[in-house]
Amino acid sequence: MCVGKIINVDQDAFLDNMSYTNQKRNAGYRAAEYVEDGMVVGLGTGSTAKFVVEKIGERIEDEGLDIVGIPTSLETEKQAKKAGITIIELDEADKIDLAIDGADEVDPDKQLIKGGGGALLREKIVAHNSKRYIVIVDASKMVEKLGVDFALPVEILPRWTEGISDCVRKLGCEPELRISKGKTYRTDNGNNILDCDFEGIEEPKELSQRLASIPGVLEHGLFIDLTDLVILGNEGGFEELD
Repeated sequence: MCVGKIINVDQDAFLDNMSYTNQKRNAGYRAAEYVEDGMVVGLGTGSTAKFVVEKIGERIEDEGLDIVGIPTSLETEKQAKKAGITIIELDEADKIDLAIDGADEVDPDKQLIKGGGGALLREKIVAHNSKRYIVIVDASKMVEKLGVDFALPVEILPRWTEGISDCVRKLGCEPELRISKGKTYRTDNGNNILDCDFEGIEEPKELSQRLASIPGVLEHGLFIDLTDLVILGNEGGFEELD
């Protein structure tokens, strides 16, 4: 006789997770409809952006959609190639028609915190150089104030971590070096990330400027005045916040 192991499942947590997955899919699939034949498309990173790549791949197969993609991470690059999307480097493109990406937090002014997946530097370069930037999220990512429940990621040079941390700390946060699997986390660019707990960011634009002025800070996760459209996924479909 085979005796199976009994596993206790938090039913509410399981259903919540399923709900958010559906919301992400609905938002990602809707965003993929904005991709048109002949476009150069910036492909974001993360659990919501993967649905965009998935849907674009389906459109390439079903409709013969002809586009090229610029991925914001090695993870996205692998998925895009598997989906049949032609990949180019940013230097190979003279334009980016559209970029689609997720976010960790979105406030009422469409300002963002990004970087939970560690790709914020490439993500911001692509966003900044795109003609249109669409952000896709589930309901859990909509907040009244940035940085209350999510620490702000700051990508820094790895050779002066303590010194940069001290400078960032003076802006009113507690920076913590990101660790993954017992080791210092490294971005695709070989840099470190500080996750900075501000317990709420009162002036995102001002903080963005002050962080950018610190030597050794390569980029931060505040995406200010970049978003053209937010697509909020819900159980029945989506809502567009233009």
